[in-house]
Amino acid sequence: MPKRTVVFAPGHYYHLYNRGAWRESIFQEPANYLFMLSKVKKYAKEFNIAIIAYCLMTNHYHFLVRQEGNDRAGLLPQRVFNSYVKAFNKRYKRTGTLFEDRFRADHIETEEHLLHLCRYIHANPIKHGFVDRLEDWPYSNYHEWINVRSGNLIDRAFVQKYFSTPDAYRQFVMDYVHERKITGGW
Repeated sequence: MPKRTVVFAPGHYYHLYNRGAWRESIFQEPANYLFMLSKVKKYAKEFNIAIIAYCLMTNHYHFLVRQEGNDRAGLLPQRVFNSYVKAFNKRYKRTGTLFEDRFRADHIETEEHLLHLCRYIHANPIKHGFVDRLEDWPYSNYHEWINVRSGNLIDRAFVQKYFSTPDAYRQFVMDYVHERKITGGW
């Protein structure tokens, strides 16, 4: 396994993602998603990591985070998914790996990429054909971005800095969906 080349540093943004081994499901039921999100909340607070955008799909996940302190942002998926895999394996009486490989991490270097990644992450449920409307997928913080749910896995100051209203963000995402002709599955 090659050594990770991403350098984690305070104030920087990272896209953290992975998928299930053999592209199999990593979430079997709604309780799995909720358990995992509780772990994200716990470890994001512990490691001082801001959650910007996230989306949990049946066989993969995406997180866009900002490292606030000296604890590496890469600790978040390590701790969350170590705990999650143990609980998942116990619950479903299985052993072995759940993920294809270790998580991937991309350092986000431009504001343009940062904003695009927000909408890319949030458009995943349409891209993969799970819903026709993003509001119908409960396992992302898109709902918080458009102000229809009051969750706390979001950096509201970040959202307000770039989008004057929830509708402005909704339109930004839908422009991408329409431009890319995303209608479910690629």
